[in-house]
Amino acid sequence: MDILITKACEGYELLDSGDGEKLERFGDIVLRRPDPQVLWTKKLSGEEWQHAHAYFQKQWIGRKNLPSTWQIEIDGKCFKLKLSAFKHVGIFPEQRENWKWIEQTVSAAQTKLSVLNLFGYTGGASLAVLRGGGDVCHVDGSKTALSWVKENAVLSGLEEKLMRLILDDALMFVKREIKRGKRYDGIVMDPPAFGHGPNGEVWNIEKQLPELISLLPQILSEKPTFVLVNGYASGYSSVAYKNMMEPLREKFGGTLNSGEITIEEKGGRLLPAGIFVRWQM
Repeated sequence: MDILITKACEGYELLDSGDGEKLERFGDIVLRRPDPQVLWTKKLSGEEWQHAHAYFQKQWIGRKNLPSTWQIEIDGKCFKLKLSAFKHVGIFPEQRENWKWIEQTVSAAQTKLSVLNLFGYTGGASLAVLRGGGDVCHVDGSKTALSWVKENAVLSGLEEKLMRLILDDALMFVKREIKRGKRYDGIVMDPPAFGHGPNGEVWNIEKQLPELISLLPQILSEKPTFVLVNGYASGYSSVAYKNMMEPLREKFGGTLNSGEITIEEKGGRLLPAGIFVRWQM
């Protein structure tokens, strides 16, 4: 079992964590957000925590000298950030190591890969595919997210690359693509625990994820390259995700590995931020 570690960079740094909160730097902006995984005590002083530009407590509070939007760059991918509901800002920086892996995997392929990104949000994984030289179909149930990924592609200088943006329920889209005979060389998915599609479709990870995983062999090409599944809100073990993916390895061969996703705090402490499973030929 592996541990992926997101380390500090110019665009992002975890400054401290403790007592159910984390203190993060996004570019030049410092934010204070709740995190249920943080069961330990803070290292920095209360005064240093008070220097945050804003903090989330059921809603964003403070906003000291904070612009409505700002930009950061992580490994050549540019993101527009803003304070939005449910404490999010438009990026999950803990995915940095997965984005690197996607870009390297796509770049190393002998042919141009066609990749499906389900629950694509603001497009970190999609930008990684484009930077690696592949084509991507980016699916999300939010119009806001699709507009956001367009902006991120432009900021990253990738707007001329081939990216299909699809507003749809992930499971329904996959079923329709199978009927249409469309196949993909790689698949990335980051399913939430609960959610809704654009037409009110209900996503429940306990019911829909096993069905979605079972459809992967039908939507993958004859010689697929990789599948990446992330989990951050379900409470499941990476072992459970790996077990669901085992039929994929049995059919195509290749390797499966899984583990935890973490962020390295200034000083070295690791903040757990999710799980992952990767299948690769």
